Amino acid sequence: MGRSNIPSVYDPQKVEEKLYRRWEEEGLFRPVKNDRQAAYAIVMPPPNVTGELHMGHALNNTLQDILIRWRRMQGYETLWVPGTDHAGIATQARVEEQLAREGLSKYDLGREKFLERVWEWKHNYGHRITTQLRRLGASCDWSRERFTMDDGCSAAVREVFVRLYEDGLIYRDDYIVNWCPRCNTVISDIEVEHQDVPSQLYHLRYPIKDSTESIVIATTRPETMLGDTAVAVHPRDDRYRHLVGRTVILPLIGREIPIITDEHVDPEFGTGALKITPAHDPNDFEIGQRHGLPQVQVIDAKGRMTAEAGRYRGLDRWECRQQVLTDLKRQGLLVRIEDLEHAVGHCYRCQTVVEPMLSKQWFVRMKPLAEPAMEAVRDGRIQFIPARFTKIYLNWLENIRDWCISRQLWWGHRIPVWYCRDCEKVVASRTDPAACPACAGTQLEQDPDVLDTWFSSALWPFSTLGWGWPDETPDLERFYPTSVLVTGRDIIFFWVARMIFSGLKFMDREPFREVFIHGLVLDALGRKMSKSLGNGVDPIEVIEKYGADSLRFMLTIGNTPGNDLRFHFEKLEGARNFANKLWNASRFVLMNLDGYRPGAAAPENMELADRWILSRFEYTRERVSTGLEAFELGEAARALYEFIWSEFCDWYIELVKPRLYQGTPIERAVAQDVLVRVLRGTLELLHPFMPFITEEIWQHLPHEGETIMHAPWPAAQPVLRDEDAEREIAYLIEATRAIRHLRSEMNVPPTRRAEAVVVIPDDRIRALVERWRGYIENLANTSVRVARVLETRPELTAHAVERGMEIFVPLAGLIDIDREAERLARELAQVEKDLSRVNGKLANPAFVAKAPPEVVEKERGKQAELAEKRQALASWLQVLRSN
Repeated sequence: MGRSNIPSVYDPQKVEEKLYRRWEEEGLFRPVKNDRQAAYAIVMPPPNVTGELHMGHALNNTLQDILIRWRRMQGYETLWVPGTDHAGIATQARVEEQLAREGLSKYDLGREKFLERVWEWKHNYGHRITTQLRRLGASCDWSRERFTMDDGCSAAVREVFVRLYEDGLIYRDDYIVNWCPRCNTVISDIEVEHQDVPSQLYHLRYPIKDSTESIVIATTRPETMLGDTAVAVHPRDDRYRHLVGRTVILPLIGREIPIITDEHVDPEFGTGALKITPAHDPNDFEIGQRHGLPQVQVIDAKGRMTAEAGRYRGLDRWECRQQVLTDLKRQGLLVRIEDLEHAVGHCYRCQTVVEPMLSKQWFVRMKPLAEPAMEAVRDGRIQFIPARFTKIYLNWLENIRDWCISRQLWWGHRIPVWYCRDCEKVVASRTDPAACPACAGTQLEQDPDVLDTWFSSALWPFSTLGWGWPDETPDLERFYPTSVLVTGRDIIFFWVARMIFSGLKFMDREPFREVFIHGLVLDALGRKMSKSLGNGVDPIEVIEKYGADSLRFMLTIGNTPGNDLRFHFEKLEGARNFANKLWNASRFVLMNLDGYRPGAAAPENMELADRWILSRFEYTRERVSTGLEAFELGEAARALYEFIWSEFCDWYIELVKPRLYQGTPIERAVAQDVLVRVLRGTLELLHPFMPFITEEIWQHLPHEGETIMHAPWPAAQPVLRDEDAEREIAYLIEATRAIRHLRSEMNVPPTRRAEAVVVIPDDRIRALVERWRGYIENLANTSVRVARVLETRPELTAHAVERGMEIFVPLAGLIDIDREAERLARELAQVEKDLSRVNGKLANPAFVAKAPPEVVEKERGKQAELAEKRQALASWLQVLRSN
């Protein structure tokens, strides 16, 4: 591509679509075989096939893409496996909504026809999120794209289920599960979102049989009393010792239930007497198991009362609560009501209050699987970044309960178990059996439930590498275990732990060596983005307005491992400005390459500025590489931003302009060579973060190879580090900044050439500044005189001190003294007024106590800024009035 035809304005829409199409069509995302270098693999956390790209996806996939592009440039044989999850509940709900608009339900179609509709929906809409990932610039190998219900993954799911069943690690039993009455299915413990809500604690009186005594219990769920089968007290609670073994008459139902003792009861909560409902509370279920209590189910799968609830049968659970309270009050058995705030479980999908319910479900025994998964982290085979998540992971596994894996859905991996009607044999099979292996009967009925979506996701690191597991495949042999998992902190339990124990169980190896945890993307106020708050930001809309590179850079530069990130449009504007600055600087370089000779910048030909920028480039290269190695991607991005914006664009380009415009042929050639070397190397460092703009500019620069994606990562060159050059140029930059600041503060017009005297007692520094004062003169539009001492200070002089240098700028003839004094006085008055208002706010205890912390902090920052500005204005005003 020629250098002369680079557009004057960067248009991300034209560039990004063109480049991504070329990258994908030419297969540039596929692994490049390299037996001399290690493999580096990442499996993408599969987004739901129903989904659209949200900011969490954008952050997660940007971080993965940075790591993959970086390692690819380092020469690793890199593989990033993309894919999507079938998302059982979410996808089925979408299709059921579609049917409802047609006046149909899934039962009208039947299971087989309904599943055909779901597959049709998947084929029509399932590519949407993968298309959006392409817009983001994700350089994954789309030829290896997987789906959790494709043939290979489905075979792996069956294989794993049957092996676990044969090992006695999968069983079916009655158990208390978390039931969502709206989704009409069980959900696992970690799919329950506990929310603190205002509630009431109801104190109810239960009469003692054949006695005038009674016992008062406290509950937040009075409707479940209809299923009580005991009242429990603590064995050492003297208040109730005389009642243990007696019988209670259950109000409204009349059932006789015993008073028992159990260590689980907390004597300090409520009245210290606990109603026991084994069919509707997990703790009560455990107590019931210990004491052999009956299980009476009074709420059904739809959240309505069953026949066991007597006259309340058919009522919704909330309607039943109100009716029960009314009836208890009428009978004088409602003692009192306390206000209470407590955590209530909600379905993570639809936010319906979850109902603990007794149900026959399939479970995985977790203790035998959890121990190896903990050991792999304890002994360092798997490391969490940041390390603090190690403790969270281990604590969860140490207290893990068996995993309920069955779901009452039609869409998903159907449980591979059949029941023989002839002999009642239970058959778990990798393939659909034609006959019962026990009696040869053909009356086989498959279990109607499907597996938890996370069951198939747990196999993702090995089920996706090739299409043959449990057979060995080339991809499995080369890329397993994968290198790193990049994921949000919110799915450590859902997914990370399950992948670890699955990999150890079925591959005898950990699935990845490192787990890089990132936080959530919050709105500017620190709130989680959600539809209900209406504060979500669509990444595709952002990309269309600002470009993918700007979004990626904004998400990265503010990121620290494990911590949440606030989304600010101001930061997005800043990232776009950064891209434009890079484009304009690159365009300047390209427009000044006539006669370019690579290699002209031999050390003996370089000026101070050349040695300085090469030294700063090497320092930046080291910071970026070190940051990437440590997963400090935000710090790596910040290092690039500071170098490109300030050192390269603001200083070096300005410093070399005289040589490009008026220099000798060798001076011009050296400047060109250094510009190209530094710009090309900087683009290569920046490429993983901002792939599109870097590729576009790189293609215009002199380069080797077809794409920046396969350019070698800039190698360490310690010889470039030049601390003397860095120290020396710092004096020139500080002097220039000081003069610019004095001109700006005193409102000297930019076109007026000023004069400055730089007084430097130190002979070495004075000689340095004298030698290179041309740099200062060009950058500050000022004639500079360097002196050891100042015999007589000129009248009306602006003055500054920097790094042992005293700088004087005579103002006579440059500005209108009286007019400038008036301007400064007006500005000072306004600043004092603003400062007084801020001081008043912060002196108000009510404001400090009640305002959000970020608002108070903002006001304090404003206070400090205004105070500093007031001092500066007063100082300058004094200078003008004293002359």
